[in-house]
Amino acid sequence: MRTNRIRQRLIAGSLLLLASCAAAAFDFKTVGAHSAVLYDAPSAKGGKLFIAPSGMPVEVMLSYGDWVKVRDAAGDLAWTEARNLSARRNVIVRVAGAKVRAAPEDNAAVLMTADKNVLLELVDPEAGPWVRVRHRDGIGGYVRASDVWGI
Repeated sequence: MRTNRIRQRLIAGSLLLLASCAAAAFDFKTVGAHSAVLYDAPSAKGGKLFIAPSGMPVEVMLSYGDWVKVRDAAGDLAWTEARNLSARRNVIVRVAGAKVRAAPEDNAAVLMTADKNVLLELVDPEAGPWVRVRHRDGIGGYVRASDVWGI
């Protein structure tokens, strides 16, 4: 009888854990209009690690009060104040020579080629094999989702 209760609690706990993991889908944001200081702890008294430039995409890993723990494209983790982030979405090209095409097809016309680490605005956040992006010069099109980070 006691073993059944323990087993039921373990199963219920496992299901809650799985549900919370599924609900915690990737949450990407962008550093807002001003650069943001990234710290090693959720406090302005923590060690300053890096100055994140405006427009830099980050993945929100954890929220703690007014602070968020973020991961950058290199995989580094740091803390910043939540008010430093914007819901606007950008992505970073992670391959050399990513092709931005006129349509989401391999045979569509190439509108531009983006070098590694180029910042692109994410126009449509729907994830699929292709994502719709726009360069700051106004050129917009589709890039392979596997060629960018931040979606």
